[in-house]
Amino acid sequence: MATAPRPPGAPRPTLRVRRQAATAPVPARSTPARLIRFNKPYGVLSQFTAEGRWRGLKEFIDLPGVYVAGRLDADSEGLLLLTDDGALQARIADPRHKMEKTYWVQVEGAPDEAALARLRAGVLLGDGPTLPARARLMEPPPTLWERDPPIRERRAIPTAWIELVIREGRNRQVRRMTAAVGHPTLRLVRAAIGPYSLDGLLPGSWAALA
Repeated sequence: MATAPRPPGAPRPTLRVRRQAATAPVPARSTPARLIRFNKPYGVLSQFTAEGRWRGLKEFIDLPGVYVAGRLDADSEGLLLLTDDGALQARIADPRHKMEKTYWVQVEGAPDEAALARLRAGVLLGDGPTLPARARLMEPPPTLWERDPPIRERRAIPTAWIELVIREGRNRQVRRMTAAVGHPTLRLVRAAIGPYSLDGLLPGSWAALA
């Protein structure tokens, strides 16, 4: 429908703008974030409750309000981080942040330079190629605690240790990478996540960083 013309001298209509309510500020934390390093033993899940034959974190850590930042398989060992800060948890766990994770991997056989070069370049897995990694033989092998239960060893086949540094977090990625280059993983220990390391922690022990 056509709008009636405005009479001469009549005031122009005022455009009314609806004001939006101001967004409430996010309250600051009243206490500093907590960050816990834990040396996860073999056979322990990255959750507080036990499940089936696997033990839970509650057996080792009795701290309310902390959550795992990045999981570690039950049959793997080493560094697990826990925090009560959601933003910090996301920075550590989310692969988009590309935080490096360092693994010490005992593999079957003796990897040559060609196998290490394949790991460094990226390995084609069933869910696509991996990102380039850092890989080197660890000679001498790292000094570690005895695993319980011990790994299976075959007298006729040697083993070796590889340090593998990746920036992804696919399901059982390290095991699949070493298998793809012909050296199945026998033992897997996560030694570091970004700047946080396993130094000074015995299996089953934890220490507060913050």
